[in-house]
Amino acid sequence: MISGAEAARIGRALDSVAGWTSETIVVLNEEVRDDTEEIARQYGAKVFREPWKGHIAQKNSAAAKAGGEWILGLDADEAVSAALREEIARVFADRAQLARFAAFSFPRLCWYCGRWIRHGDWYPDRQTRLWQRGRARWGGTDPHDKLQVDGRVGKLHGDLHHYSRESINAHLQKIIPFSDEFVRQRGGGRGQVAVVDLAMRPLWRFLRAKV
Repeated sequence: MISGAEAARIGRALDSVAGWTSETIVVLNEEVRDDTEEIARQYGAKVFREPWKGHIAQKNSAAAKAGGEWILGLDADEAVSAALREEIARVFADRAQLARFAAFSFPRLCWYCGRWIRHGDWYPDRQTRLWQRGRARWGGTDPHDKLQVDGRVGKLHGDLHHYSRESINAHLQKIIPFSDEFVRQRGGGRGQVAVVDLAMRPLWRFLRAKV
């Protein structure tokens, strides 16, 4: 797990993996001054403070510190549901099935503005977060990281719970640094935004999300 100042939320994520994982790794932004580190250590996590390198590099740094054969990646605002935990346990009990895959994906269910969102682009929002060490690496374009897997990806059905923003205002505040990062990357010569993109993409995303 990587984390910023998440004292209000990280406990739920850590509690969801307590007692059934062999170790917990938290790479914490070095400037964090709230109680995030203390809470993580209360759950037995190994905490490493590092400068912020971007989502992809930070997540790869955390994964590199794991000592187990399999790695489960979480964000501080997520939690493994009881159903997903039980399903993972069943898979790991069947070594023959486990050997067929390099990684596993599962649906992510988002809690947003006081309710679970089960439609459109929000769900099932399948995430690949469980992988065999050495068979996957975080890639993509910051801040939209994606796990790149060398091998087959199995599908699990239990939900990963994502506790997103409690209000639209909080959501808008989160968008600001993401938009700044997007502009920085475009300014670095990673492509141009065409007029047709500005005209059509918002409409397409709206219609797709309504399905």
